[in-house]
Amino acid sequence: MRTILQVTPYYPPHLGGLERVVANLAEGLGARYDVRVVTTALGAHGAARRTREGRVTVRRHRAAELAHTAIAPGLALTLLRAPRGSVLHLHAAHALWPELAALAAKTRRLPLVVHFHLDVDPTGRLGGLLPAYKKHVLGRVLRSAAAVVVLTEAQAEFVRDRYGTPARRVFVVPNGVGAEFYREPREPGPGPLRLLFVGRLSAQKNVARLLDALSLVREPVRLRIVGDGELREELAARVRRLDLGGVVEFSGALYGDELAAAYAAADAFVLPSDKEGMPLAALEAMAAALPVVATDVPGNAELLGDTGLLAGPEPAALAAAIDSLAADPGLRRRLARRSAAAAPGYSWEAVTAAVEQVYAKVAV
Repeated sequence: MRTILQVTPYYPPHLGGLERVVANLAEGLGARYDVRVVTTALGAHGAARRTREGRVTVRRHRAAELAHTAIAPGLALTLLRAPRGSVLHLHAAHALWPELAALAAKTRRLPLVVHFHLDVDPTGRLGGLLPAYKKHVLGRVLRSAAAVVVLTEAQAEFVRDRYGTPARRVFVVPNGVGAEFYREPREPGPGPLRLLFVGRLSAQKNVARLLDALSLVREPVRLRIVGDGELREELAARVRRLDLGGVVEFSGALYGDELAAAYAAADAFVLPSDKEGMPLAALEAMAAALPVVATDVPGNAELLGDTGLLAGPEPAALAAAIDSLAADPGLRRRLARRSAAAAPGYSWEAVTAAVEQVYAKVAV
């Protein structure tokens, strides 16, 4: 095994946690292997179609987006040209890509590793087709893969029970967090509670729920939204409608040192999602020793059940949790210490090593 293909519909600078997971894995694996990232130019903001840094090559295919799915005509040919002895590592959270990767792996007799980030829910005009796709297409891909990487034990149970994936081929590898995000816990300061949200402005993140909650909050708070996405204008209109213009700030997408500085400037982190796999932004907030408030939904509950403050996925419950945090400096101290204590258990070095162990078990 000399070459690893990291296959993903989207890649930085396209915004999203999955994208940053792939980038960190590619960088870590590039220390020992030739890594080829096979992706699209969607959201690349003018990045070159082909780049190389060290042993990591990124190939961005021209693509169009239909029903939240990246359609890249050149993808199949690139996968079929994978070098002999390669590993195909697919990052799965969208339709079409799993079956193309599975076809290429079968044709070239290469091991397919499917990285299962999230079981997405139907959205958009063609969302009604998703349940049938999962049952008849995605399930078959997962059952035939040499390995399926999941983020939590709950996900491992899910892919075994829902999709019939053999237990011996399911491996739990959590997400990681970069060293640049780590900070020591700090004392709560005066003034309004400075809340931070980081993520893609999409239906799954449900920032609308957070804005509705803020309209019910009684304590003085301010919210900084770091991220971008298809719901940006709709959310901005909601801020105006709820008269939250003096409370909410949209900062757009931030990367690198600017993103780390956003965590450092916050008093607490909030995640109002409908569901998560293992939220990368929450891991970064924990590393920054921030108290975390999140909805009590799959993904959040597994990561934050013993660390953060979980609230029911309704605006009133989320508002009550934010009020509790804003009004109680002692609670903020305790949650900050829990975050700081839990975060060192996650590192990209450990994640990369665990993924390499999966490769070693399936490589031919």
